[in-house]
Amino acid sequence: QVQLVESGGGLVQAGGSLRLSCAASGRTITGYAMAWFRQAPGKEREFVAAIHRSGGSNRTADSVKGRFTISRDNAKNTVTLEMNTLKPEDTALYYCAASYSYTLSSGPLNYPYWGQGTQVTVSS
Repeated sequence: QVQLVESGGGLVQAGGSLRLSCAASGRTITGYAMAWFRQAPGKEREFVAAIHRSGGSNRTADSVKGRFTISRDNAKNTVTLEMNTLKPEDTALYYCAASYSYTLSSGPLNYPYWGQGTQVTVSS
């Protein structure tokens, strides 16, 4: 099975940018749809973005549309989330997830594989 490790989180001021990376091992990610979720304290895990196995299509939550971009490099077995114009409400623990599905689901239960998360904190 695939193992996922996120990196790139940190503390940034509102309006700033961060780039999150998800490194996969154990299996090539070409067999998985990949996604990012986030979870703030006291809140449910929230869908952020997902990308098809081929990278040919993606889906982004309305709350981050136009600010966040998901991409993948199957050759490097990595997935990236570019986050721009960050807002304090983007503060959360960000998770990388993988699914065998051919659809871009926003439901966390559809993703059996998860990383440990990387913290993003946006100050006002």
